[in-house]
Amino acid sequence: MKIYPIEAGNFKLDGGAMFGVVPKTIWNKTNPADNNNLIDIAARCMLIEDGNRLILIDTGMGNKQSEKFFGYYSLWGDFTLDGSLARYGFHRDDVTDVFMTHLHFDHCGGSVNWNAAKTGYEVAFKNAKFWTNDNHWEWATKPNAREKASFLSENILPMQDSGQLNFIKRPEGDFGISEELGFGIFYVDGHTEKMMIPHIQYQDKTIVFCADLIPTAGHLPLPYVMGYDTRPLLTMPEKAKFLNAAAENNYYLWLEHDAHNEIITVENTEKGIRLKEVYKLSDIL
Repeated sequence: MKIYPIEAGNFKLDGGAMFGVVPKTIWNKTNPADNNNLIDIAARCMLIEDGNRLILIDTGMGNKQSEKFFGYYSLWGDFTLDGSLARYGFHRDDVTDVFMTHLHFDHCGGSVNWNAAKTGYEVAFKNAKFWTNDNHWEWATKPNAREKASFLSENILPMQDSGQLNFIKRPEGDFGISEELGFGIFYVDGHTEKMMIPHIQYQDKTIVFCADLIPTAGHLPLPYVMGYDTRPLLTMPEKAKFLNAAAENNYYLWLEHDAHNEIITVENTEKGIRLKEVYKLSDIL
């Protein structure tokens, strides 16, 4: 098995929205804001090469939205999904599986492109199976008013229309090994219904793709919950369970949205779970 970081593009989000009720005087120390109160955000996807399978976890925003849409998110930097794949000698047609932690636009937008004539949409990975779970699919395709702006039909429905959409069989509890993909998945409901947190076994290490459960290293304290979460009081015990396991088992936490910290470990302290070490993927492979 080989693992690669796929940087799908950087953007900015409102720091207050990213930290909910936490005062700016506190979160600004770890995630400094610009003059517009915006903080740096990454879309750091993961590519897993395992035998004949090439599994991509999340796909970033994509590039099919309007200039006005992207103007809300202050894109910055030179990263693209295609450029990052090419860096490691791959093309999107090589991808066999696209695993989506959830279907918010900044996690699945790159799964669908304009067709050649720009008259409609088509899946961006023509040879891949697209993986979600049935509960989340139902949640995303019949969105509540709070999340409607994050679940964009053009990012979602073409996967079904293509015949390439697949549902992962969920366990009875909140953690199970996916028979379809061969890695563990922790299911959480605080951010959105049945978001999936993959646990990848690499040699003697567990690398966990944190998605929006732990967006950045600055979000480790339990009350530091995003304003985007639909059930923030549920996020807190989910974070507690996850971070205690991460500290006890020395998980390597892959931070999808942290533009400056790629992978971290955590430890128990008198103040609760806190940052232990920061790594690049190359440091631990």
